[in-house]
Amino acid sequence: MEANAIESKFSFGSYTRLLSSPGHATLSLFGLLVRFPVAMRSISCIMLISAIMDSLWTAGTVAGALMISQAIASPVLGRLADRFSQRKILVITCCSHVVAIIALIALVLLNAHLWAMMVAAICAGCSSVPVDGFIRTRWASMVTDNALRTAYALETVLDEIMFLLGPLIAIVLATIWHPATGLALCAALTFSGSMALVLHRRSEPVIVKKTEENTRRAISMPWVRALMISYAAVGIFLGSIDVMMIAFAKEAGNPTLAGVLLSICAAGSLVGGICYGAMNWSIPQPRLLLITSVTLCAGTIPLVFTSSPIVMGISAFIAGLSVAPLLITCSNLLESLTPKGFLSEGFSWLSSAGWLGFSLGVSVGGQLSDQGGADQIAWMAMAAGILALLASLYSQRLLTYGLQPPHELTLGVGGVKGVDE
Repeated sequence: MEANAIESKFSFGSYTRLLSSPGHATLSLFGLLVRFPVAMRSISCIMLISAIMDSLWTAGTVAGALMISQAIASPVLGRLADRFSQRKILVITCCSHVVAIIALIALVLLNAHLWAMMVAAICAGCSSVPVDGFIRTRWASMVTDNALRTAYALETVLDEIMFLLGPLIAIVLATIWHPATGLALCAALTFSGSMALVLHRRSEPVIVKKTEENTRRAISMPWVRALMISYAAVGIFLGSIDVMMIAFAKEAGNPTLAGVLLSICAAGSLVGGICYGAMNWSIPQPRLLLITSVTLCAGTIPLVFTSSPIVMGISAFIAGLSVAPLLITCSNLLESLTPKGFLSEGFSWLSSAGWLGFSLGVSVGGQLSDQGGADQIAWMAMAAGILALLASLYSQRLLTYGLQPPHELTLGVGGVKGVDE
């Protein structure tokens, strides 16, 4: 009996059951197609411009413009999708994105002025499909409860795999064939993946008609802002860890060590995400957010006090264990609290917060590396862990109150209001 109870709470069969349902495996596959360009786009842009123009500064400036514009435009596209349907937005964005990418490639090959490439990059970023928000909203329209937690875990694990393989594929393509091959593949995958999602009618979210009382933006909802801080904290941690491991390996005189340590951190996140999704949790979701934040914060502390590659690898794995579960918990909370007509926009806000946090972690981490090496960046990584912990502590009452069954959420001027049924 006890063994059966344990099996019912923890089973990798939850993934099999999820993907065996009609339309679920194809949704995951189509999402993977349109998701890969997210991990390849910036590095492909850098590889192309640095190869043709021999300027890393120009490459970084253009790639940065693309990423920032993508983060800013994502919530806008999510809101439009909630209002007019994902299908219409996917068709418009994927076609516009292909045109912008082709223009960017042409301008680079023609050695155009920086401002022209910046314009093309901004257009490409503004027309980038907000994959995370769209796919998670589609899962919410197909499954519920524990199956939804497993679906979000699967999506987060696929994100980890994508960020492991995507940059490698982009570098190989740019090196073996032509420097523009990576960006061209990004355009092709974005178009094919987007059109596949358009044809996947089974997962198309239903458009919820807005009334005068629920026409507010998702960003105005207090739980969205609270979860954005958690997402941004994880982004800062991941960005600073990337730079920190490169600096640590350089100081150790072994540049290849950076790839090993980053892979260990990513492996920790993969293991954490897979196990989290296989568990049938009885702990309330706000409490799970606090637990995963505590784990992330605790995992960052040894990073500050170690100079041993072995201890660094162990610490990176422990810190990585909580990354995917923390993001999955945020996704579950957002889906539970946010009205259906705001999900695409809400998820897009989380994604944008994560990307902006990652960009901040990389840029500030690079400056700290020049000033004091890996030790200085480690403090930033720990600060990100503390920020995640403080955000989860601050939002406990809000999130717990919002999930209480006796109340419905209405969007009053003061934020969350409880209305007895």
